[in-house]
Amino acid sequence: MEKGNMLTDDELVMMYANGNNEAFDILLDRYKSKLFSYIYYTVHDESLADDIFQETFVKVITRIQAHRYTASGKFQAWLTRIAHNLIIDYYRQKNNENSVSKDEVEYDVFNDMTSADFSYESQLVNEQTLSDVKTLCSLLPENQSQVVYMRYYSNMSFKEIADTLDISINTALGRMRYALINMRRMVSEKNISLTLNDLC
Repeated sequence: MEKGNMLTDDELVMMYANGNNEAFDILLDRYKSKLFSYIYYTVHDESLADDIFQETFVKVITRIQAHRYTASGKFQAWLTRIAHNLIIDYYRQKNNENSVSKDEVEYDVFNDMTSADFSYESQLVNEQTLSDVKTLCSLLPENQSQVVYMRYYSNMSFKEIADTLDISINTALGRMRYALINMRRMVSEKNISLTLNDLC
């Protein structure tokens, strides 16, 4: 986008909300380095930082498209707050998991999902659920299942997925979003229970 870097964050957000995907790519390029550095400095784990970074932008996409961002000239602070909250959620969830024996509970990969948030995404990475997710993945549209497979079975970042498929990072994130929504719906409709005993 010509002269895109001269636009303010709020102008780019508005353009993206109105369907201009290039505007989001500019925002991503503008803040990805600072945001990742902040997350990594906080969690001290590169793999975890990468997951939280990607999840932050899934939330950013969802909230902007739902018009849940109020233009105030503080996009960076808003972005950082989302990442900060995800970090807190991660450690809170980790503490809860450590306080309960895994032998005593049924593991439901979609248990913590809400319609607008995707904090459960990191749970899908758990190796004990991958075969169940693979079954659901096979029922998805090809463009969605492709992204899920690359993310969880090939351990590719959204940037790598975007480069491989020759699509924007925004498109890759969007396909993942709809894939997760569709899998949640299938779990509900088919009364599927993703437990430790369901592994293939």
